[in-house]
Amino acid sequence: MTKYCFGIDIGGTSIKCGLFDIYGDIIDKWEITTRTEHNGVHILPDAANTIKDKMKKKNIKAEDILGVGIGIPGPVNQAGEISCAVNLHWGYVHVVEELEALTGLTVKAGNDANMAALGEMYKGGAAGCHNVVLVTLGTGVGGGIIVQGQMITGTHGAGGEIGHIHVDDNEEEKCNCGGQGCLEQSTSATGIVRLAKKALSKSTKDSLLRGSEISAKLVFDGVKENDELAIEIVEQFGEYLGKALSMISCVVDPQVYVIGGGVSKAGPVLIHYIQKYYQKYAFPACRDTIFSLAELGNDAGIYGGAKLILE
Repeated sequence: MTKYCFGIDIGGTSIKCGLFDIYGDIIDKWEITTRTEHNGVHILPDAANTIKDKMKKKNIKAEDILGVGIGIPGPVNQAGEISCAVNLHWGYVHVVEELEALTGLTVKAGNDANMAALGEMYKGGAAGCHNVVLVTLGTGVGGGIIVQGQMITGTHGAGGEIGHIHVDDNEEEKCNCGGQGCLEQSTSATGIVRLAKKALSKSTKDSLLRGSEISAKLVFDGVKENDELAIEIVEQFGEYLGKALSMISCVVDPQVYVIGGGVSKAGPVLIHYIQKYYQKYAFPACRDTIFSLAELGNDAGIYGGAKLILE
């Protein structure tokens, strides 16, 4: 009898869904809108309904479903509870308990970045490895940590929140978390723009960045064109992130760092500047850690959900 599982990745605008076989091969994938109104009360029922609809269309019985692995954008503890998910307008939600009641299926839950890391370990940029750190560079900086094939969640579900490592004592603006000098403030897409604007205000050098709408992509395009000011900005970015990752290596000593998120579209040039400073600051035993680009894109979370069930 063929068995299946579902991988679900809940985001602020869409819920990504995947139906997998027991080998982790995707059979079908689709998305539905995330309805965050009324404090997100519709989100889990909508997820349950789309799972049941897919089972009906594929003529799959409940006893043939091994389970549902679900990723949530917030700190999820080992019991599958979340204390707060700002982008979903959630306060406390017992994700596992509620979704099991709605579907009648076994459910496992985790933080979305940790699930993406699990997915990249399973079928992506870290395939074949069991000790992995995923770094997502987007609007913010997220992270997922896998040790011996297991997600590190921590006591409060905040394991892997690497974007809030303190890296800059001189930063005066507050991060979204309420702190100051967080990694996210300097190495996210918006952080790179901040670095660029500061550099432009302090320098008189000619640069293709001047007179343009600044973006992280424009900065890395400048590096590829040997723009001197763009290179200085990315050197600073690389030092912040490389140093932070060298600290993480002293704690979890991963086989590979997988770099994902929108900024990772810059490609190998991005890896070059991170790795350059990582090797400068890393503990000698950790200096040869591999760096790779994420391969699964927006599907990483659903693959991670499948892996959580199939492990």
